[in-house]
Amino acid sequence: MESLLSLAFDNLSAFEPAKIKKGLKQVEGLLAQICLSGPAKRELDAAAAGEQPQLQRKGLGDLAGDPAFREFFKLQEGFEWNVAQRLLTTLDFLVARGGDGQYDLLILNALDLIQGVLLLHPPSKVLFSRAAHMNLLLDLIEPVNTPAIQCATIITLVVALLDSPANVRVFERLDGLLTVASLFKSRETGREVKFRLTEFLYFYLTPEAPSASMASSPVLSSTPTSPTRDRAGSDTASQQGKGSKANGGVTLSVDVKKRKLDQHLPGVVDALLRDLDRYKPFGGVLS
Repeated sequence: MESLLSLAFDNLSAFEPAKIKKGLKQVEGLLAQICLSGPAKRELDAAAAGEQPQLQRKGLGDLAGDPAFREFFKLQEGFEWNVAQRLLTTLDFLVARGGDGQYDLLILNALDLIQGVLLLHPPSKVLFSRAAHMNLLLDLIEPVNTPAIQCATIITLVVALLDSPANVRVFERLDGLLTVASLFKSRETGREVKFRLTEFLYFYLTPEAPSASMASSPVLSSTPTSPTRDRAGSDTASQQGKGSKANGGVTLSVDVKKRKLDQHLPGVVDALLRDLDRYKPFGGVLS
């Protein structure tokens, strides 16, 4: 697996879009091998008869005992083979070189792969406790980007914050709520982007639960997390309201987060909470 990752990383580090595209495809192929099971015997027989065999998705329970997944997970614990870190470096390069649309598809591909890697290896979410990486996502939801990139970034942001209170605090400190609220209120924001923003606000208002997985990767979490471009000054997590301290960072109650969001979307938050209580989109976690 190291040889496969090495080839992909070499291409991701290139300057040519064609090589970067190849590197992204190689990462996608590796993740597909982990997440998809091979064809069953009857499907192999069908393939021998000239029919296309069908791959089956593996459930999360199946992945835990899969040797390839276990090897992949182990490799992700350090920086040398961490896919999320490489993808973020590539994404940063693509954003810096973009502007005329020629890199948009590569940016979308990178965002999709980051989502997948974070779901397969939750400890990699600790990378978003660094302001530089969180700011990269916040920059990508700005109106200067295409609606497709904005929507993909919002989904990536949810994955990065899921079960990661420490990352949520970084998001808040970097004026993430102001960025989201401004986009939500803008008349220029398209319907699909506003729909994704609404989903994000629902997610933000759900109760927080610390995740032990954030602390299970000592190599990744040992990197300094002080911001390189702090959008909100020197505010710290301890100054953001009452909450409980846990391995995943300071967790805040729904009421505290409601007050934070009310500063940017007055009159909207109560309606969102009523919808959450009525429709229970996240399995009734607010009940």
